[in-house]
Amino acid sequence: MTLVKWHPTTALRPWNSFDRIYREFFNEDLNLDRSSANWTPSVDISEDDNKYSVSADLPGVDKKNVHISVKENVLTVTGERIVENNADSANYHRRERSSGTFKRCFRLPELVIEDKISAKFKNGILTIELPKAEIAKPKEIEIKVA
Repeated sequence: MTLVKWHPTTALRPWNSFDRIYREFFNEDLNLDRSSANWTPSVDISEDDNKYSVSADLPGVDKKNVHISVKENVLTVTGERIVENNADSANYHRRERSSGTFKRCFRLPELVIEDKISAKFKNGILTIELPKAEIAKPKEIEIKVA
């Protein structure tokens, strides 16, 4: 008799196979021409006592092609990256740089002061600062000794 070590993820293997089939069907794992595919910029979201910060990597995107809005407590960042198509003058062996439009939406977890939201765009990185409202800021409560 052979002993087989049980691992909790073993029971999930049918789902792992299904996920693989799904990704292959939608070309997520295949190494195909991605030049015409829409892309999604990577985003970091951080928080401190006074604000939320959203940083998005937008290499090759022109500042005029980026739009930011806040509506009903949802932050939306949309834009477009345009990669020149020099198919006539170059013989590409591989094209991996994606171009096209993108849209990222984030539900804001707490109240922010919409009038004071600021954004800056430097070296292909978009940074959005969303100041917290006084209600959302943590408060310390003094403990009195009786």
